Amino acid sequence: MRFIFLLLIASLSVNAQDLEYTRSTIKFLTSKKCLGRGYVKNGQKHAADFIVKELEKSKAKPLFDASYLQPYSHQVNTFPKKVEVKVDDKKLIPGRDFIIDPTCESIKGKWELEKKDSVNYVCKDKSKSCSVKLVKKLTHSVSLFHMKPAKIELLRSRFPNDIKDIELNIESVYIEDFKTNNIGAYIEGQNNDSMIVLTAHYDHLGAMGKNCYFPGANDNASGTSMVLNFVKHYAATKPKYKTVFIFFSGEEIGLLGSKYFSEHPAIDLKKVKFLINLDLLGTGDDGMMVVNGAIFTKQFDLLDKINKDKQLVKEIKKRGKAQNSDHYWFTELGVPSFFIYTLGGVSFYHDIDDVEKTLPLTDYKDVFKLIVEFASQL
Repeated sequence: MRFIFLLLIASLSVNAQDLEYTRSTIKFLTSKKCLGRGYVKNGQKHAADFIVKELEKSKAKPLFDASYLQPYSHQVNTFPKKVEVKVDDKKLIPGRDFIIDPTCESIKGKWELEKKDSVNYVCKDKSKSCSVKLVKKLTHSVSLFHMKPAKIELLRSRFPNDIKDIELNIESVYIEDFKTNNIGAYIEGQNNDSMIVLTAHYDHLGAMGKNCYFPGANDNASGTSMVLNFVKHYAATKPKYKTVFIFFSGEEIGLLGSKYFSEHPAIDLKKVKFLINLDLLGTGDDGMMVVNGAIFTKQFDLLDKINKDKQLVKEIKKRGKAQNSDHYWFTELGVPSFFIYTLGGVSFYHDIDDVEKTLPLTDYKDVFKLIVEFASQL
Protein backbone atom coordinates (compact mmCIF):
# COMPACT_ATOMS: atom_id res chain seq x y z
CA MET A 1 0.00 0.00 0.00
CA ARG A 2 2.84 2.37 0.93
CA PHE A 3 4.53 1.56 -2.42
CA ILE A 4 1.37 2.49 -4.36
CA PHE A 5 1.10 5.72 -2.37
CA LEU A 6 4.70 6.63 -3.22
CA LEU A 7 4.07 5.92 -6.90
CA LEU A 8 1.03 8.20 -6.81
CA ILE A 9 3.04 11.01 -5.20
CA ALA A 10 5.81 10.57 -7.78
CA SER A 11 3.26 10.70 -10.60
CA LEU A 12 1.72 13.89 -9.23
CA SER A 13 5.17 15.44 -8.91
CA VAL A 14 5.98 14.65 -12.54
CA ASN A 15 2.71 16.22 -13.71
CA ALA A 16 3.31 19.32 -11.62
CA GLN A 17 6.83 19.58 -12.95
CA ASP A 18 5.58 19.28 -16.55
CA LEU A 19 3.23 22.22 -16.11
CA GLU A 20 5.95 24.18 -14.35
CA TYR A 21 8.26 23.52 -17.29
CA THR A 22 5.51 24.57 -19.69
CA ARG A 23 4.96 27.85 -17.85
CA SER A 24 8.67 28.66 -17.68
CA THR A 25 9.07 27.87 -21.38
CA ILE A 26 6.15 30.10 -22.37
CA LYS A 27 7.43 32.89 -20.08
CA PHE A 28 10.79 32.92 -21.81
CA LEU A 29 9.37 32.72 -25.33
CA THR A 30 7.05 35.64 -24.57
CA SER A 31 9.68 37.69 -22.75
CA LYS A 32 11.03 41.05 -23.87
CA LYS A 33 14.29 39.34 -24.80
CA CYS A 34 12.51 37.36 -27.52
CA LEU A 35 10.58 40.51 -28.50
CA GLY A 36 7.66 38.70 -30.08
CA ARG A 37 10.00 36.17 -31.74
CA GLY A 38 10.19 38.42 -34.76
CA TYR A 39 12.64 40.32 -36.90
CA VAL A 40 14.41 42.96 -34.83
CA LYS A 41 17.04 42.80 -32.07
CA ASN A 42 17.55 39.05 -32.67
CA GLY A 43 14.22 38.24 -31.04
CA GLN A 44 13.61 35.16 -33.15
CA LYS A 45 17.21 34.02 -32.74
CA HIS A 46 16.96 34.16 -28.94
CA ALA A 47 13.92 31.88 -29.15
CA ALA A 48 15.74 29.50 -31.52
CA ASP A 49 18.79 29.35 -29.24
CA PHE A 50 16.53 28.45 -26.32
CA ILE A 51 14.83 25.63 -28.26
CA VAL A 52 18.18 24.20 -29.37
CA LYS A 53 19.45 24.18 -25.77
CA GLU A 54 16.34 22.30 -24.67
CA LEU A 55 16.86 19.71 -27.40
CA GLU A 56 20.46 19.29 -26.30
CA LYS A 57 19.39 18.80 -22.68
CA SER A 58 17.10 15.96 -23.72
CA LYS A 59 19.84 14.52 -25.96
CA ALA A 60 17.53 14.45 -28.97
CA LYS A 61 19.51 13.85 -32.16
CA PRO A 62 19.94 16.71 -34.68
CA LEU A 63 17.72 16.29 -37.73
CA PHE A 64 19.89 18.16 -40.26
CA ASP A 65 23.11 16.16 -40.50
CA ALA A 66 25.06 17.34 -37.44
CA SER A 67 22.88 20.40 -36.84
CA TYR A 68 19.52 21.20 -35.28
CA LEU A 69 19.17 24.11 -37.70
CA GLN A 70 17.89 24.31 -41.26
CA PRO A 71 18.78 27.82 -42.52
CA TYR A 72 16.83 29.74 -45.14
CA SER A 73 15.90 33.39 -45.70
CA HIS A 74 13.00 35.57 -46.72
CA GLN A 75 12.08 39.23 -47.10
CA VAL A 76 10.14 41.11 -44.41
CA ASN A 77 8.99 44.61 -43.54
CA THR A 78 9.93 45.63 -39.98
CA PHE A 79 9.40 48.47 -37.51
CA PRO A 80 12.39 48.58 -35.14
CA LYS A 81 12.41 52.34 -34.52
CA LYS A 82 9.77 55.06 -34.28
CA VAL A 83 6.09 54.20 -34.61
CA GLU A 84 4.33 57.32 -33.38
CA VAL A 85 0.73 58.31 -34.04
CA LYS A 86 -1.21 61.34 -32.85
CA VAL A 87 -4.91 61.88 -33.41
CA ASP A 88 -6.23 65.41 -32.87
CA ASP A 89 -2.89 66.20 -31.18
CA LYS A 90 -3.28 63.34 -28.69
CA LYS A 91 -0.40 60.86 -28.60
CA LEU A 92 -1.62 57.28 -28.91
CA ILE A 93 -0.32 54.08 -27.34
CA PRO A 94 0.89 51.52 -29.93
CA GLY A 95 -0.87 48.18 -29.70
CA ARG A 96 -3.39 49.62 -27.25
CA ASP A 97 -4.89 52.49 -29.26
CA PHE A 98 -3.68 51.65 -32.74
CA ILE A 99 -1.79 49.33 -35.06
CA ILE A 100 -0.20 50.08 -38.42
CA ASP A 101 -0.55 48.06 -41.59
CA PRO A 102 2.44 45.69 -41.78
CA THR A 103 3.19 46.82 -45.35
CA CYS A 104 3.63 50.47 -44.30
CA GLU A 105 6.73 52.33 -45.54
CA SER A 106 8.39 55.12 -43.57
CA ILE A 107 6.17 58.17 -43.39
CA LYS A 108 6.18 61.45 -41.47
CA GLY A 109 3.65 64.30 -41.53
CA LYS A 110 0.29 65.63 -40.41
CA TRP A 111 -2.91 65.52 -42.44
CA GLU A 112 -6.53 66.60 -42.17
CA LEU A 113 -8.98 63.73 -42.45
CA GLU A 114 -12.27 63.37 -44.26
CA LYS A 115 -14.88 60.93 -42.98
CA LYS A 116 -16.02 58.48 -45.66
CA ASP A 117 -18.43 56.40 -43.56
CA SER A 118 -18.94 55.34 -39.95
CA VAL A 119 -15.50 53.67 -39.68
CA ASN A 120 -13.32 54.97 -42.53
CA TYR A 121 -11.34 58.19 -42.96
CA VAL A 122 -9.09 59.42 -45.79
CA CYS A 123 -6.84 62.44 -46.27
CA LYS A 124 -8.58 65.58 -47.50
CA ASP A 125 -5.51 66.18 -49.63
CA LYS A 126 -6.05 63.49 -52.27
CA SER A 127 -2.34 63.45 -53.14
CA LYS A 128 -1.48 62.07 -49.70
CA SER A 129 -1.62 58.31 -49.18
CA CYS A 130 -3.03 57.83 -45.71
CA SER A 131 -6.20 56.15 -44.45
CA VAL A 132 -7.69 55.43 -41.04
CA LYS A 133 -10.12 52.70 -40.04
CA LEU A 134 -11.95 52.22 -36.73
CA VAL A 135 -12.07 48.57 -35.67
CA LYS A 136 -13.58 46.62 -32.77
CA LYS A 137 -10.31 44.75 -32.12
CA LEU A 138 -6.69 45.47 -32.98
CA THR A 139 -5.22 42.45 -34.77
CA HIS A 140 -1.68 42.79 -36.07
CA SER A 141 0.20 40.79 -38.72
CA VAL A 142 3.55 40.76 -40.55
CA SER A 143 4.28 41.22 -44.24
CA LEU A 144 6.74 40.22 -46.94
CA PHE A 145 6.08 43.50 -48.71
CA HIS A 146 6.13 47.27 -48.17
CA MET A 147 3.97 49.86 -49.90
CA LYS A 148 3.50 53.61 -49.69
CA PRO A 149 -0.11 53.91 -48.49
CA ALA A 150 -0.11 54.33 -44.71
CA LYS A 151 -3.07 52.42 -43.29
CA ILE A 152 -3.77 52.92 -39.60
CA GLU A 153 -6.31 51.03 -37.53
CA LEU A 154 -7.70 52.65 -34.37
CA LEU A 155 -9.58 50.88 -31.59
CA ARG A 156 -13.11 52.09 -32.11
CA SER A 157 -14.08 52.19 -28.43
CA ARG A 158 -11.39 54.80 -27.75
CA PHE A 159 -12.64 57.23 -30.40
CA PRO A 160 -16.32 58.03 -29.76
CA ASN A 161 -16.12 61.37 -31.59
CA ASP A 162 -15.24 62.22 -35.18
CA ILE A 163 -11.52 62.51 -35.96
CA LYS A 164 -10.19 65.72 -37.49
CA ASP A 165 -6.53 65.03 -38.19
CA ILE A 166 -3.70 62.52 -37.81
CA GLU A 167 0.05 62.92 -37.36
CA LEU A 168 2.42 60.07 -38.21
CA ASN A 169 6.09 59.40 -37.58
CA ILE A 170 6.72 55.84 -38.73
CA GLU A 171 10.13 54.38 -39.56
CA SER A 172 10.10 51.07 -41.37
CA VAL A 173 13.12 48.97 -42.33
CA TYR A 174 12.68 46.58 -45.22
CA ILE A 175 14.88 43.48 -45.04
CA GLU A 176 15.33 41.65 -48.34
CA ASP A 177 17.28 38.72 -46.89
CA PHE A 178 16.20 37.99 -43.32
CA LYS A 179 18.10 34.90 -42.18
CA THR A 180 16.18 32.41 -40.09
CA ASN A 181 16.05 28.69 -39.27
CA ASN A 182 13.73 25.77 -38.96
CA ILE A 183 14.76 23.62 -35.99
CA GLY A 184 14.59 19.84 -35.98
CA ALA A 185 15.49 16.79 -33.90
CA TYR A 186 14.46 13.17 -33.53
CA ILE A 187 14.38 10.31 -31.07
CA GLU A 188 14.67 6.75 -32.27
CA GLY A 189 11.75 4.43 -31.62
CA GLN A 190 11.09 0.76 -31.26
CA ASN A 191 10.29 0.80 -34.99
CA ASN A 192 12.44 3.16 -37.06
CA ASP A 193 10.97 2.24 -40.44
CA SER A 194 8.03 4.58 -39.81
CA MET A 195 7.89 8.05 -38.29
CA ILE A 196 5.59 10.21 -36.24
CA VAL A 197 6.25 13.92 -36.80
CA LEU A 198 5.28 16.56 -34.24
CA THR A 199 5.50 20.19 -35.35
CA ALA A 200 4.86 23.73 -34.15
CA HIS A 201 5.88 27.18 -35.33
CA TYR A 202 7.99 29.23 -32.93
CA ASP A 203 7.93 32.58 -34.74
CA HIS A 204 5.44 35.36 -34.07
CA LEU A 205 4.84 38.98 -35.10
CA GLY A 206 7.77 40.68 -33.43
CA ALA A 207 7.72 44.38 -32.55
CA MET A 208 5.94 47.52 -33.69
CA GLY A 209 8.29 50.29 -32.65
CA LYS A 210 10.58 50.51 -29.64
CA ASN A 211 7.95 50.09 -26.93
CA CYS A 212 5.46 47.60 -28.36
CA TYR A 213 5.81 43.90 -29.09
CA PHE A 214 3.43 40.99 -29.54
CA PRO A 215 4.23 38.20 -27.01
CA GLY A 216 2.37 35.36 -28.76
CA ALA A 217 1.71 33.17 -25.73
CA ASN A 218 -1.12 31.13 -27.21
CA ASP A 219 0.16 31.72 -30.75
CA ASN A 220 2.39 29.83 -30.57
CA ALA A 221 4.53 29.60 -27.48
CA SER A 222 1.90 27.10 -26.32
CA GLY A 223 2.45 24.73 -29.24
CA THR A 224 6.23 25.16 -29.08
CA SER A 225 6.23 24.28 -25.39
CA MET A 226 4.12 21.19 -26.03
CA VAL A 227 6.51 19.86 -28.68
CA LEU A 228 9.38 20.44 -26.22
CA ASN A 229 7.36 18.49 -23.64
CA PHE A 230 7.07 15.64 -26.15
CA VAL A 231 10.84 15.71 -26.56
CA LYS A 232 11.31 15.36 -22.79
CA HIS A 233 8.66 12.63 -22.61
CA TYR A 234 10.08 10.48 -25.40
CA ALA A 235 13.63 10.99 -24.21
CA ALA A 236 12.54 9.24 -21.01
CA THR A 237 10.08 6.77 -22.61
CA LYS A 238 11.13 5.28 -25.95
CA PRO A 239 8.38 5.89 -28.52
CA LYS A 240 6.74 3.19 -30.62
CA TYR A 241 7.94 4.84 -33.83
CA LYS A 242 10.87 7.08 -34.65
CA THR A 243 9.60 10.49 -33.56
CA VAL A 244 10.63 13.71 -35.30
CA PHE A 245 10.21 17.17 -33.78
CA ILE A 246 10.19 20.24 -36.03
CA PHE A 247 9.90 23.88 -34.98
CA PHE A 248 9.14 26.08 -37.98
CA SER A 249 9.86 29.75 -38.43
CA GLY A 250 8.10 31.92 -41.01
CA GLU A 251 4.59 30.66 -40.27
CA GLU A 252 3.12 34.06 -39.54
CA ILE A 253 4.40 35.52 -42.78
CA GLY A 254 2.97 32.81 -45.03
CA LEU A 255 3.92 29.28 -43.88
CA LEU A 256 7.40 29.87 -45.30
CA GLY A 257 9.40 27.61 -42.99
CA SER A 258 7.20 24.57 -43.51
CA LYS A 259 7.12 25.23 -47.24
CA TYR A 260 10.93 25.35 -47.31
CA PHE A 261 11.17 22.12 -45.31
CA SER A 262 8.62 20.36 -47.54
CA GLU A 263 10.76 21.32 -50.55
CA HIS A 264 14.03 20.38 -48.80
CA PRO A 265 12.97 17.54 -46.49
CA ALA A 266 15.48 16.10 -44.04
CA ILE A 267 13.36 12.96 -43.74
CA ASP A 268 11.74 10.53 -46.16
CA LEU A 269 8.19 11.89 -46.23
CA LYS A 270 6.90 8.56 -47.56
CA LYS A 271 7.85 6.98 -44.23
CA VAL A 272 5.79 9.43 -42.16
CA LYS A 273 2.98 7.45 -40.58
CA PHE A 274 1.38 10.62 -39.29
CA LEU A 275 2.20 14.30 -38.78
CA ILE A 276 0.58 16.37 -36.03
CA ASN A 277 0.92 20.15 -36.16
CA LEU A 278 0.21 22.02 -32.91
CA ASP A 279 -0.83 25.64 -32.52
CA LEU A 280 -3.02 27.69 -30.13
CA LEU A 281 -3.04 25.11 -27.33
CA GLY A 282 -3.45 27.43 -24.35
CA THR A 283 -7.22 27.10 -23.87
CA GLY A 284 -9.69 24.24 -24.28
CA ASP A 285 -12.91 25.21 -22.48
CA ASP A 286 -14.84 24.14 -25.59
CA GLY A 287 -12.60 21.24 -26.55
CA MET A 288 -10.34 21.15 -29.61
CA MET A 289 -10.48 21.30 -33.39
CA VAL A 290 -8.81 18.85 -35.77
CA VAL A 291 -8.15 20.27 -39.24
CA ASN A 292 -8.06 17.38 -41.76
CA GLY A 293 -10.22 15.33 -39.38
CA ALA A 294 -12.84 15.11 -42.12
CA ILE A 295 -10.20 13.83 -44.56
CA PHE A 296 -8.29 11.26 -42.51
CA THR A 297 -11.43 9.76 -41.00
CA LYS A 298 -9.92 6.50 -39.77
CA GLN A 299 -7.29 8.33 -37.73
CA PHE A 300 -9.84 10.86 -36.49
CA ASP A 301 -12.14 8.07 -35.31
CA LEU A 302 -9.22 6.57 -33.39
CA LEU A 303 -8.42 9.93 -31.79
CA ASP A 304 -12.08 10.48 -30.89
CA LYS A 305 -12.44 6.98 -29.42
CA ILE A 306 -9.36 7.42 -27.23
CA ASN A 307 -10.71 10.73 -26.00
CA LYS A 308 -14.11 9.30 -25.12
CA ASP A 309 -12.63 6.21 -23.46
CA LYS A 310 -10.24 8.26 -21.32
CA GLN A 311 -12.58 11.25 -20.88
CA LEU A 312 -9.94 13.85 -21.69
CA VAL A 313 -10.99 16.97 -23.63
CA LYS A 314 -14.61 18.15 -23.63
CA GLU A 315 -15.19 17.60 -27.35
CA ILE A 316 -13.20 16.98 -30.52
CA LYS A 317 -14.50 18.81 -33.56
CA LYS A 318 -13.32 18.20 -37.10
CA ARG A 319 -13.07 20.12 -40.34
CA GLY A 320 -11.61 19.56 -43.79
CA LYS A 321 -8.46 20.76 -45.49
CA ALA A 322 -7.29 24.30 -44.75
CA GLN A 323 -4.21 26.34 -45.63
CA ASN A 324 -4.09 27.88 -42.15
CA SER A 325 -0.95 26.37 -40.61
CA ASP A 326 2.21 24.38 -41.26
CA HIS A 327 0.54 21.01 -41.83
CA TYR A 328 -0.74 22.26 -45.19
CA TRP A 329 2.31 21.65 -47.40
CA PHE A 330 2.67 18.11 -46.04
CA THR A 331 -0.99 17.33 -46.70
CA GLU A 332 -0.46 18.54 -50.27
CA LEU A 333 2.43 16.08 -50.62
CA GLY A 334 0.29 13.20 -49.46
CA VAL A 335 1.52 13.03 -45.86
CA PRO A 336 -1.36 12.16 -43.51
CA SER A 337 -1.60 15.13 -41.16
CA PHE A 338 -3.69 16.78 -38.47
CA PHE A 339 -3.59 20.37 -37.31
CA ILE A 340 -4.82 20.57 -33.73
CA TYR A 341 -5.82 23.68 -31.79
CA THR A 342 -7.92 24.24 -28.67
CA LEU A 343 -11.23 26.10 -28.51
CA GLY A 344 -12.89 28.54 -26.11
CA GLY A 345 -11.38 30.45 -23.21
CA VAL A 346 -9.42 33.67 -23.68
CA SER A 347 -9.66 35.18 -27.14
CA PHE A 348 -6.44 37.20 -27.33
CA TYR A 349 -4.97 36.77 -30.81
CA HIS A 350 -2.27 38.70 -32.67
CA ASP A 351 -2.41 41.43 -30.06
CA ILE A 352 -0.35 42.69 -27.14
CA ASP A 353 -2.57 40.89 -24.61
CA ASP A 354 -1.63 37.36 -25.71
CA VAL A 355 0.58 36.94 -22.63
CA GLU A 356 1.58 33.98 -20.47
CA LYS A 357 -0.14 35.07 -17.25
CA THR A 358 -3.62 35.07 -18.81
CA LEU A 359 -3.14 31.74 -20.60
CA PRO A 360 -5.26 29.18 -18.69
CA LEU A 361 -3.77 26.00 -20.25
CA THR A 362 -7.21 24.50 -19.56
CA ASP A 363 -6.80 21.28 -21.55
CA TYR A 364 -3.06 21.38 -22.17
CA LYS A 365 -2.30 18.20 -20.20
CA ASP A 366 -5.25 16.32 -21.66
CA VAL A 367 -4.28 17.18 -25.24
CA PHE A 368 -0.75 15.99 -24.45
CA LYS A 369 -2.02 12.68 -23.04
CA LEU A 370 -4.39 12.24 -25.98
CA ILE A 371 -1.63 12.66 -28.57
CA VAL A 372 0.75 10.32 -26.71
CA GLU A 373 -1.94 7.63 -26.67
CA PHE A 374 -2.91 8.29 -30.29
CA ALA A 375 0.71 7.91 -31.46
CA SER A 376 1.08 4.65 -29.55
CA GLN A 377 -2.07 3.15 -31.12
CA LEU A 378 -1.42 4.12 -34.75
